[in-house]
Amino acid sequence: MSIFSEFREFIAKGNVLDLAVGVIIGGAFGKIVTSLVDQVIMPPIGVLTGGVDFSQLKLVLKAADPIKKSAETAISYGAFLNTLIQFLIVAAVIFAVVKMANSLRKTEAATAAPAPGPTPSETLLTEIRDLLKK
Repeated sequence: MSIFSEFREFIAKGNVLDLAVGVIIGGAFGKIVTSLVDQVIMPPIGVLTGGVDFSQLKLVLKAADPIKKSAETAISYGAFLNTLIQFLIVAAVIFAVVKMANSLRKTEAATAAPAPGPTPSETLLTEIRDLLKK
């Protein structure tokens, strides 16, 4: 078997395709969450905290020097807070999706088709057994 046919077989497996779709949707979902946090959640929090823009919060270690043309050195903890909030939102949504999927699986398992009845030959053998017992 050539390496190309092995690779084609590997790619054609359902799990790889499912993973690829998941990664693509996950990337798009990340953009949605970033927008939600930056444009919907953080502005009201900023208003509650006196107009503070979290993404601009930083601890300056060394100020910029225009004469030496050196850039500012700072710890941007506001950006970290935004990222942390994004993570919490993603984790909550994933938890909700997994919980919903698990409840659907439990419902499907509970309403699974009953075991099939005996085949005609099994029914006939059962009748013969009952007649022999008499």
